[in-house]
Amino acid sequence: MSDDTVRLVTIGRILRRRWRLLAVLAVLGALVGYGSSLLFPPSYTASASVLLPGVWQDRELLTQAEIATSSVVVDRAAATLGWAGVSGSSLRDRVSATAADGNIIKISGTADTPERAQQLSDQVAQQFVTFAGRIAGDSADPEAAQPEALRQLVVQASRRITDLAAAADPGQTVESVQTRTELEKLRTTLQDAIKKLDQVDPAANKANMVVMGSAPRPSGEAPPTRTQLVGAGALSFFLLAVVGHLAAARTSRRLRTGPEIAAALGSALLGTVDVPGERSAHRARGGGPRALARRLLGLDVRWDLPAPRSSGDEVSRRLRHRRVCSRLRDQLPEARQLLVLFPDGDETARRAAGQLAAEAGSEPRLRVVGVPVARPLVPDREDEAGALVVLSAGDWTAEELAEFAAACADAGQELVGTVVAGPVRDRPARPRGRRPDGDGPAPAAVEPALAVGDDAGRGAG
Repeated sequence: MSDDTVRLVTIGRILRRRWRLLAVLAVLGALVGYGSSLLFPPSYTASASVLLPGVWQDRELLTQAEIATSSVVVDRAAATLGWAGVSGSSLRDRVSATAADGNIIKISGTADTPERAQQLSDQVAQQFVTFAGRIAGDSADPEAAQPEALRQLVVQASRRITDLAAAADPGQTVESVQTRTELEKLRTTLQDAIKKLDQVDPAANKANMVVMGSAPRPSGEAPPTRTQLVGAGALSFFLLAVVGHLAAARTSRRLRTGPEIAAALGSALLGTVDVPGERSAHRARGGGPRALARRLLGLDVRWDLPAPRSSGDEVSRRLRHRRVCSRLRDQLPEARQLLVLFPDGDETARRAAGQLAAEAGSEPRLRVVGVPVARPLVPDREDEAGALVVLSAGDWTAEELAEFAAACADAGQELVGTVVAGPVRDRPARPRGRRPDGDGPAPAAVEPALAVGDDAGRGAG
């Protein structure tokens, strides 16, 4: 798993084998989210819109949004509202403003009740319009004084035109009529220019900001609501549990292949054998409340081991055991007795060791002994020619196996080989009297000779 990519099958294996733990953690996360909702009271948000007539650039709209949330505007709104214990500095975090399409500044206020949220947003919008109008009407600005001076010049020019028209020949001559007509056209042109100047004057536009009605009263809580906090807590705990499982699997140092296990023990790999899997094969033993809790949460079953592959029939499984026994005889032809060691708690290895002892018969005679891995203690050498280690893959680290091998060396037991046992799914038995291919009668199955040593039962329980 440490070198494998995370695939959907891995996620599915976690969900299938750890669903109880994931469900408990999701409920715990929901409770944490609910507790968080109690610490943060519900809040409501209302929004008021202010229309800015005329032509505005994007930077100017952003500037107006900053002005709407400035300390001057918020402090004036707080003073007007007069809420007990609420100052402008405390309201500053509850007010926000954004520039929307269509030259609209959207001002939002958040409070603990819908009524207060509506009042806050309306008051801030009103104070913003008033303050922006005062800024626009300030004649101290040289740029704002130029259009006003131009208007005065136009007024003076209009008066001069009136004087010229009056001083012209009051008669009905062609020249006098043309002169008065030209003067009136000039007056009309100047008045149209002033009207256009008023339309594009930024100061006039800023003075004409309009609050587009009262803010609608909010009907629901502002996010995050209690439901959202509960859902977020459950989802976050669930995802953290899945990620934790994946991280633990990627950092796992348990050996999973036969050559790695044999190298950690410092012995040769004699082969692999199949053992029909059982639900208790990788289930932790023990009693007490802690073991009961692990059993209820499904923690007593390994999740990172792949599902057992399909097995052949009993004849093929026994054939694998016989081949291992044959390699033992070839390696130690003069051996009369061997010690078979398996780790305590490894149910798959225990069953494989018993089957090997049954298949070996009396040549050599195998004595099966279970050895604890935490503090391994191997029986001293007597008449045995060596020790054979049987264990399953994916359960032990290199350090644990090194201690196991050191305990064998301390007892004077030479490791003659390693056998790796793997759980498989048993196939349904075929009808007796038929060959596997269905062409004729099947050969009679050879019953194993249960010639086990005196200590075969010791450590098997």
